[in-house]
Amino acid sequence: MRILVTGGAGFIGSALIRHLLNDTEHQVLNLDKLTYAGNLESLASIADSSRYQFLQADIIDQVAVSAALAQFQPDAIMHLAAESHVDRSIDGPAAFIQTNIVGTYSLLEASRAYWSGLAGAHKQAFRFHHISTDEVYGDLHGVDDLFSESTPYAPSSPYSASKAASDHLVRAWQRTYGLPVLLTNCSNNYGPYHFPEKLIPLVILNALDGKPLPVYGNGQQVRDWLYVEDHARALLKVVSEGQVGETYNIGGHNEQKNLEVVQSICELLDELAPRAPAGSYKEQISFVADRPGHDQRYAIDAGKIERELGWKPEETFASGLRKTVQWYLANLDWCRRVQDGSYQRERLGALKEHDR
Repeated sequence: MRILVTGGAGFIGSALIRHLLNDTEHQVLNLDKLTYAGNLESLASIADSSRYQFLQADIIDQVAVSAALAQFQPDAIMHLAAESHVDRSIDGPAAFIQTNIVGTYSLLEASRAYWSGLAGAHKQAFRFHHISTDEVYGDLHGVDDLFSESTPYAPSSPYSASKAASDHLVRAWQRTYGLPVLLTNCSNNYGPYHFPEKLIPLVILNALDGKPLPVYGNGQQVRDWLYVEDHARALLKVVSEGQVGETYNIGGHNEQKNLEVVQSICELLDELAPRAPAGSYKEQISFVADRPGHDQRYAIDAGKIERELGWKPEETFASGLRKTVQWYLANLDWCRRVQDGSYQRERLGALKEHDR
């Protein structure tokens, strides 16, 4: 297939493109705006492939996107371009509304025009795959409850509300215009090449620098963790074999409390990069004011994608976390370069008193 990936220089997008170039014969056009979280270094290993192209463009720019579609003639669009950090959405929701909602609308319209102009088997085979998050479902209250594909939406943050809106737009374009869409909602991703504003890379780097390891509230919030390379394999399964109009939840079967995640990272660092002077990195853990509107628990029922498409995660949380910590220890120079001065691992998303 010829696959256009939006947001392919981001964390999940770059993992997907590395998978497509390393493990398939598909051709890829990576369309990315290159915001702070997009980094072409994440794609250095495949950048010289004859099956790979890169275009710097904003999904809001319908003219640029339409021209790219006309030139590349994709069989599928995999839409990952998004503002994605909850804390940043609390500080500045406008960018999330623009990219995640207006950008998705613009991409849908360009895609609809392109698809309408196709004919025969090419038109029949075309797919628009929208990649979203489990955060659209809001908070799970029961200890045994799981998000399923039919769970009602109840987003809590500007980020999750913007992603919920984009999901609704994609479904509406299928219902109203017949655009052949697929949707996936995933749990928390982790792994190599993750911009160090998210919990796992932030904890690794702060620990190594001897800084406090901030845990929001009491640290008992539960998340389901999905190794990013498992996610990439699932996305390829869905775009290749998924049923048009269907939603597939992708989870790692790895529920962990936030405090347990931080403690596990500390234990791995104690083993792989012992602290000097002696002692455990756990001594650096500190508890800070909770995130405004913080959801208590997410957990995904990924049974549908396993039953219908035969996908299940290969990594346990223990194996994936070890690989992740080892990767960061071996790539500290990458971490320093990607932070480019715009973010120094400071706390984001803490409301000031006048905002409350």
